[in-house]
Amino acid sequence: MRDILISLLTLFISISVIGQEKQDYNLQDFYSENMALTMKTDEIHARLTEEQRVAQMLIASLGKLGKPYSAVKPLIEKKQIGGVIFLSGDPEDFRSQINEIDDMHKDWPMIMSMDAEPSLLNRRMPGTPEMKPTAELLTEQDISLAVEVIDNILDYVGFHQNFAPVVDLSASNVAIGNRTFGLTQDEVAPKAAQFINETQKDQIVATAKHFPGHGRVAGDTHKKLVYIDGELTELGLYPPMIEAGVLSIMVGHIAVENNDKYSTDGAPATLSSTIVNDLLRDELGFKGIIITDAMNMGAVAEIPESCLLAAKAGCDMILMPPDEIGTLNSILSATQNDPEFAMQIEASVKRIIRLKICLGMEF
Repeated sequence: MRDILISLLTLFISISVIGQEKQDYNLQDFYSENMALTMKTDEIHARLTEEQRVAQMLIASLGKLGKPYSAVKPLIEKKQIGGVIFLSGDPEDFRSQINEIDDMHKDWPMIMSMDAEPSLLNRRMPGTPEMKPTAELLTEQDISLAVEVIDNILDYVGFHQNFAPVVDLSASNVAIGNRTFGLTQDEVAPKAAQFINETQKDQIVATAKHFPGHGRVAGDTHKKLVYIDGELTELGLYPPMIEAGVLSIMVGHIAVENNDKYSTDGAPATLSSTIVNDLLRDELGFKGIIITDAMNMGAVAEIPESCLLAAKAGCDMILMPPDEIGTLNSILSATQNDPEFAMQIEASVKRIIRLKICLGMEF
């Protein structure tokens, strides 16, 4: 009798789990303690090849400011990247291209992303409605209307992730300008949190950037390495973003000097385990996706094996690696010789798979 009861109980649990696996997930489920979601993530991870797992981490570029489609298409066909950022072009062209990419593999979903900040949207996709820059979104209604316009466009074209909002503080920095919500933490934090909440309710992944703070530095990381000298004065913005449930945080190519605790020893923060793993992951407790800023930028592009170093620092997604295949092979090789690094990569890949499931994607 006892054996029969145990068998029935096991069958009941199995049926319950299977039923949960068939349910639809959304972005609100990502941080939940959902056994069925975790089991589905593990099952998908288990049936991918080692190369396909690492490929999840790589985000290639397309568009007028990115790589040509002819260069990226083979990477998609061979399942060697996990997503694409579209940099500049016509929204209808992007929509057609995304549909074509989706049709290549029904079992290889990719995250399509864009810098769709209010200040950049019309430049990234000419022909879309002109919007107030982020700095001019002064009220909750302003932000709600901006998010509604942006998300409707992103959903129509086929995008899943928005590399916004900017949570840097200074409007005087050449790289930031009017892309920020304000000059103080009290101004920026509540507006950015609202932007994040409303974006993710629309099933678009929001991304807070540029950790640990790009506003109060001199220079532009697109051109060269910039430095935080001393205290991390913008760090206080990130706990409210994490509390708001932001799913992705972008790390900037910013070195930290004259700071005993958080020094990056002359390297960009993207390549620093002190900043990515110790500070963002462990100290601030961020459990979402950590993504690099573009790895072809002047601040990092000339550093040997920079993409591998970013992965070793704890970044989950490598944005715009100059050499996708080289990056894929270097990470694969490193995992084979370093069991601890292999476990770290496994955790990164499972976060990405879980995110894709929560976006309604099927493998």
